[in-house]
Amino acid sequence: MNLTWAIGDVRVTRIVEIPLISAGPFLIDSATLEAIKAIPWLAPNFADAEGRLIMSIHALVVETPTKRIVVDTCIGNDKPRHIQPWSQLQTSFLKDFEAAGFSRQSIDVVLCTHLHIDHVGWNTMLVDGKWEPTFPNARYLMGRAEFDYWKAAPDSPAAEAAVFADSVQPVWDAGLVDLVASDHQVCEEVSLVPTPGHTIDHVSVRITSKGEEAVITGDFVHHPCQLAHPDWDTKVDYDGRQSTATRERMFEEFVRDGTLVIGTHFAAPTAGHVVRDGESYRFEV
Repeated sequence: MNLTWAIGDVRVTRIVEIPLISAGPFLIDSATLEAIKAIPWLAPNFADAEGRLIMSIHALVVETPTKRIVVDTCIGNDKPRHIQPWSQLQTSFLKDFEAAGFSRQSIDVVLCTHLHIDHVGWNTMLVDGKWEPTFPNARYLMGRAEFDYWKAAPDSPAAEAAVFADSVQPVWDAGLVDLVASDHQVCEEVSLVPTPGHTIDHVSVRITSKGEEAVITGDFVHHPCQLAHPDWDTKVDYDGRQSTATRERMFEEFVRDGTLVIGTHFAAPTAGHVVRDGESYRFEV
C-alpha cells in the first residue's frame, strides 16, 4: 500500500518493496518477544500479539517544486545476497513505482542515506546480463566518507563485495555519482542531516517547506521500539554508542520541533510524531 504525505509544497510517497515480520533479536538483541510485548503502544501497527516486530523495506519518493528525489532504493531484483530471503528477489517494485506515477527516467536525484544492502539495491537493474543504472537521468548522491569506507573495505560483514560491485560501482562507472558532505543541501527544501553510528557517515533527510518540517530517518532508528529504548543498538551498527547518542539527540529535536518523522523501515502508517513518555519516548501516529 502506497502512502503519501504533504510537507508544505513537498510531497512524499512510500513505495514498498517487501514487508517484514520477525522476532526482534534478528536485528536488535534486546528486542525479545517479552520485551516488545512490554511496550503496549507498538501494537498493532509495529508489533503483533506475539511480540514480533512488524517492519517494511520501502523507497520514498520526494517531489519538490524543482526536483524528484528517491531516498534509498531497497534490495533490488536478481541480486545474490547472503541473507537468503533477500537473495535473487523477484518483486513488482518497478511496476509499483510506475503505477504510482513515477517513471524511472523522471527521477532527478537518488539519495542514499548509507550503502547497506537494503538501501542501494535498485540503484541498478539487470539488463542483458549487465548491471545498468535504474534511474539513468539521476545524480546519485552518496556521502563521501561513506563511499570511501565501503570502497576500501568491500569484504566487511556489513557490506559484502557483491553489494558494492553490483549496486554502487556501476553507477560510479557511469559517471552518475556525486560524493557529498553529510550536511549537503540538495535543493531549497531538502538537505542532509548527519546521523552517524549505524554506519560511518550515515545521513538522514530533512524536508522543510512553508513552515512545515519532516525528517526521513534512514537507519539511525530501525523500529519504533527504539523510541522506548534509545540504547537498543542493532547488530549491524558501526558504532553502537554513537548510534545511541544520535537517537537521543534526534528524538529530543523531534519532540522540541514537532517534526513529522517518516521511518525508512517503519511499517504503515510509517509517519508520525515523537513525544515524551516518562523518561523515554513513544511514536504517535
